[in-house]
Amino acid sequence: MKSTTRGTVAAALMAAAAGAVAATPAAAVGTVPVPLPLGGVEKSLHVELPEVTGQVPVPKPGAPEGPRYVEGRLLPAGVVPRLPVSGGLPGLDMRAPVPHVLGDDFDHVGVDAPASDLRTLGPGLAVDAPLTPPDADAFGLPDLKLPQAGVLTPVLQATPAADLGMSSGL
Repeated sequence: MKSTTRGTVAAALMAAAAGAVAATPAAAVGTVPVPLPLGGVEKSLHVELPEVTGQVPVPKPGAPEGPRYVEGRLLPAGVVPRLPVSGGLPGLDMRAPVPHVLGDDFDHVGVDAPASDLRTLGPGLAVDAPLTPPDADAFGLPDLKLPQAGVLTPVLQATPAADLGMSSGL
């Protein structure tokens, strides 16, 4: 094969691979599946074991809000900003055999708790200097005042959900 043909084939393969990567939505990368392999134990013990799969979320840091001017204060509000982090709560998908508790038709129980979104804001700090803004009545000089400091509490928002069900078979 000529070097130009090899170069053309390589370029076509790389373009196809780049297109496949670009076609993958960014939201699909938000969790990493974690299966629990119990197949070998099930075969060696000749017992039906639960099937367990989890999802571990990947946290993504966001951009903090910048400081903003507040009238009547010498320093801007949000000098130490709160850092937003978005991610998720871990998910779980489990199917397990149970004895015939509710009759012959119900011999498996399943729990499905998908990974849910989680939004957090880290703690921040709000401070103000012990000086007032320049005062026109005092020839442009600031007055003294008590310093102010406050801690902005962290924020945690999530909406977890889960489904529990019984059926025959996995």
